[in-house]
Amino acid sequence: QVLKFDAYFQEDVPLSAEEHYRIRQVGIYYYLEDDSMSVIEPVVQNSGLSQGKLIRRHRVPKNDRGDHYHWKDLNRGMDITMYGRTYRIVDCDPFTQVFLESQGIELNPPEKMVFDPYTELRRMPMHKHITPSDFDKLKQFLTYDKQVLRFYAMWDDTDSIFGENRPYVIHYYLADDTVEVREVYKQNDGRDPFPILMKRQRLPKTFVKKKTFPSCVLEISDQEVLEWYTAKDFAVGKSTTLLGRTFFIYDCDEFTRNFYRDKFGITDFQPVEMKKKPLEEVPQVIPPYNGFGILEDSLQNCFSLFPKPPQKDVIKMLENDHKVLRYQVALESPNPEDRKRRFILSYFLSNDMISIYEPPVRNSGIIGGKYLGKTRVAKPGSTTENVTYYEPSDFTIGSTIEVFGHRFVITDADEYVLNYMESNAERFPAATLQSLRDHFRPRQVVKEAANSDIPMLGTCKPELDELIVKVQEELKLHKYSNNKNVREAFLQCDKDGSGILDKAKVLALCNGLSVPTNTVLLHKV
Repeated sequence: QVLKFDAYFQEDVPLSAEEHYRIRQVGIYYYLEDDSMSVIEPVVQNSGLSQGKLIRRHRVPKNDRGDHYHWKDLNRGMDITMYGRTYRIVDCDPFTQVFLESQGIELNPPEKMVFDPYTELRRMPMHKHITPSDFDKLKQFLTYDKQVLRFYAMWDDTDSIFGENRPYVIHYYLADDTVEVREVYKQNDGRDPFPILMKRQRLPKTFVKKKTFPSCVLEISDQEVLEWYTAKDFAVGKSTTLLGRTFFIYDCDEFTRNFYRDKFGITDFQPVEMKKKPLEEVPQVIPPYNGFGILEDSLQNCFSLFPKPPQKDVIKMLENDHKVLRYQVALESPNPEDRKRRFILSYFLSNDMISIYEPPVRNSGIIGGKYLGKTRVAKPGSTTENVTYYEPSDFTIGSTIEVFGHRFVITDADEYVLNYMESNAERFPAATLQSLRDHFRPRQVVKEAANSDIPMLGTCKPELDELIVKVQEELKLHKYSNNKNVREAFLQCDKDGSGILDKAKVLALCNGLSVPTNTVLLHKV
């Protein structure tokens, strides 16, 4: 025989925003045969609690003195504490009631069982307030099933790198207002035929301006969209933006024209002729010349991945092989010592290259030798796109040329330069040729006078030859013949290279170099 009492206990729920306490219903069983007790909690589905037997069957201690609970201690409407947990007894079964009354125990009136508020809240059905719609989707589906509007569109992506115009077909399904975008593939266009660009779906047109986290990671719902795309948003000759990509509709099929004509009264369906935009010629940016190698050879790196050597004029090289025009130039510098330096500028007619050589001068403090290797020299102000190089026509006596930042003045030239220009006078300006003729005229006069029998300066040719022999003998006598110092001093005074010096300059040089002078010879000079 077992007495059963219905009871419950209250349990606190910390750190919860939905409930602060929990009510758990239990059954207290008292076994009359050995005065033992047990507490069992009935299983509640989806409660998340470990339910079942809470206290196993045994004699439950009542207090610290060793007393145990007896059936006489149990009644309705009372609290009982077992192992620190207080249970509220609210009722008992009929057998327990009859047994206790037969034993002379007056039972308290039964109480209502308290239920868990959170469990009851979960059992209540969700209230959904849906406004009935005047639009009948079933009617739309039955009316427009298998009716599709077809638009031909272009996506212009030429503003981006490697962009192009791509043709697409936009399908609008009238049955459920969904949109599908397919790409048009051409034969041998080099693209994999992907099925569709945008799958069939309802496309949002205007969103609710509400920046929330779920709106960017979850599927789009009606609560986040103010307006969806409809058939009114598609028209020939207008652009429409679908999911961030802008399509220009230039034509549609016959069924679409009839639908817009009957539904909206639109009759203007003039297709737009799509013309390809002419490709803009992007000017090639050539980097500035860094000074290494030949400019033409360096430019090949900008024109092709595998540079080719620049083409050479072989005929010009063969015709002008070993033809070199030599000029004497002086360095233009604020330093007076640099202004005294003399250079030999060689212009190679076979390849239009220039080299500069500085003859070594003894005790000058300058080593001399090669000053500039063979290279083509560009004129000042030249660019890599439009390069102009120095030519023989630019070299006139007294002209200034700039070679990689250094300025040189042409002071003299070989007679071969004059002979070459006179033989090819049609290829050179008259000013250049006249400059060389004016420069060489004094020398030619001296040569002509020396080779002729005409008296010059009151002296005939035999007397002049005899005077030269006597001067040479006088120099040998005093051991000044083939003296380098004397030769360099006379060459330095002869700045124009004419070979003629004034009598006063000759006497001054002889006195400065301690060269003895013969009075008899001086009177004959």
